[in-house]
Amino acid sequence: MAEKDKKDLFETIWSMLASVQLAVAVFIVLALSSIIGTIVEQQAEPAKNLALLAKFFGDSAAPTVYNIFAKLGFMDMYRSWWFVSFLSLFSINLIVCSIDRFPKTWKLVNLPFKPLAEHVIKTLPVKKEIKFRTASSAAVKDEFLNSLKASRYHVLESTEDNATQLYCQKGKYSRLGVYVVHLSIILIFVGAIIGARFGFGGHLNLPEGQFSDVAYTSDGGEIPLGFTVKCNWYETSYYEGLDTPMEFQSELVVIENGREVLTKAIQVNDPLTYKGITFYQSSYGMLPNARGQFIITVTPSGGRPETLRLMFGDSFEIPGTGISGTIDDFSPALGSDRRTGNLTTYSENMVNPAVGVIFNMPGQDAFKGWIFKRYPQTGMLQGGHSIRFDDYWGAEYTGLQVSRDPGVWLIYIACIIMAIGLYVAFFMSHKKIWVHVAHESPGGKGPVRISLGGNTSRNKFAFEKEIDHIFTRASQAVEARQAKK
Repeated sequence: MAEKDKKDLFETIWSMLASVQLAVAVFIVLALSSIIGTIVEQQAEPAKNLALLAKFFGDSAAPTVYNIFAKLGFMDMYRSWWFVSFLSLFSINLIVCSIDRFPKTWKLVNLPFKPLAEHVIKTLPVKKEIKFRTASSAAVKDEFLNSLKASRYHVLESTEDNATQLYCQKGKYSRLGVYVVHLSIILIFVGAIIGARFGFGGHLNLPEGQFSDVAYTSDGGEIPLGFTVKCNWYETSYYEGLDTPMEFQSELVVIENGREVLTKAIQVNDPLTYKGITFYQSSYGMLPNARGQFIITVTPSGGRPETLRLMFGDSFEIPGTGISGTIDDFSPALGSDRRTGNLTTYSENMVNPAVGVIFNMPGQDAFKGWIFKRYPQTGMLQGGHSIRFDDYWGAEYTGLQVSRDPGVWLIYIACIIMAIGLYVAFFMSHKKIWVHVAHESPGGKGPVRISLGGNTSRNKFAFEKEIDHIFTRASQAVEARQAKK
């Protein structure tokens, strides 16, 4: 009795795990939670998600919603215990479903393929008949054999009772395409679980000229990198005449054992990867109370340009002109007030940076001028001399998303396998064709009658077109033979 109870319990659990309803339910949970995980920025600084949630729930409710989401694991959802559990359950469900249904499919694939009686061929889903009055059965058989081979069928032949039958099949393993897709999904989930278990995700705000050997989690924890990464520079490009960023990029240097081993300018969708750790360009900003270096290029009329690196209060000269200047002011985003027309700073980021310079020119009183980085013409002086504002270096940081995902290569392989499986499942089918060749009269006399029939596991319309093509090509070849006689 106990043995029977154990068997019943096992069968109940097996039936539940093999249930399509379970697969649908778990898939819906994963899909809905992934929507939230896509909207909420994963492993981001709390301020970013608080600002995002405030747009949906209002400023007063945003902190409460944030705390609820944080306790539910939505701020690092793809590494949360419950998300990994649902992935595992879905994987188990696919495995059990495949094991449960695979033997029946395999049996269908390996059913013995035999000739059929003529009256059975005439009942198949796709069928055709034709008679040739003067052709020999051998000639007709040869032409239909050639036509089937031209369509890449491996043809078998059977002869009995003064009749010959050609029978062939193609794509019998296409029924296994769905199991290849199942395998790919399981591999994707396994890769995701490996990434969640053995990988990490963090962020790093790295100022120009600075370096770090750690990244940071959303709660401020340190993640050792095993090497040092340095930011040489950060740059934002804008659409002409607009304050909309067109592209932002930064140059990173990997330093290991005291030497530079890799340098790359990264931008969105073009990250740097070293030893399995990937640095994505994700944000940027100004450092609070930054004191960077002003990089300017001075060029006397007809002379050679000279690049200078200056601090606040430093002075410079344009060689051979007697013109000097002193760095006096800076604005990250200088514009004019629409109401008063006065110059004002309208953003904390370097949207439209400008440096204020006190100029001293021979025979003139000192005056202050603004030179804009994005508008080099503002640095043109009398006599054809020029000053170009190249950068305010060391005042910005590059915002990096840092991740390590050891399961990503398994996911890439799984995607290739899935593409193959989907192609087999949707664009290939198991096709079977029988061609019965016989004289209408006993003893090999009278017209030759052809009865052709076939069936397919899917895409009947395409199969009918293929049968038409095979039938027409063979019939025309037989008629061509008759015409030569």
